[in-house]
Amino acid sequence: MKLPLNLSCASLLVLALAAPAAWAKLPPPPATPEAKAKAAEAAAKTAWSGKVDAYKLCQAQDRVAAKYRASATAAGKPVPPAPATPPCADPGPFVFTPPAEAKPIEAAGAHSPATTAASPPSTTQPAAAANPTPKAQ
Repeated sequence: MKLPLNLSCASLLVLALAAPAAWAKLPPPPATPEAKAKAAEAAAKTAWSGKVDAYKLCQAQDRVAAKYRASATAAGKPVPPAPATPPCADPGPFVFTPPAEAKPIEAAGAHSPATTAASPPSTTQPAAAANPTPKAQ
């Protein structure tokens, strides 16, 4: 059975308009505690790697400056005094300490006090007597 030209064009148009919806990204699944811990470790390792790179760069700059000073001194050129720079800080080996697990608000004791009030919070003293406002001068 052959479809009329109008019907086939209309069906192609519908398919063309529906194709982006078919390729749309689904939202990522909710993160599990294991995935969060793995992401935190990856972030810590990346930060440590940056510190190691900065340490190696600092050492390389010190070597280049020392070679320049030695070659300039050997050639009899005047060498200005070296500027004071902080020493290179070695970051040490990578050590990951997982962050402490946060308690939910209910378990943290952040809500109302546990004891029952023995008396009402109000008094017979007027608020103006308890908190006098200073006079304007």
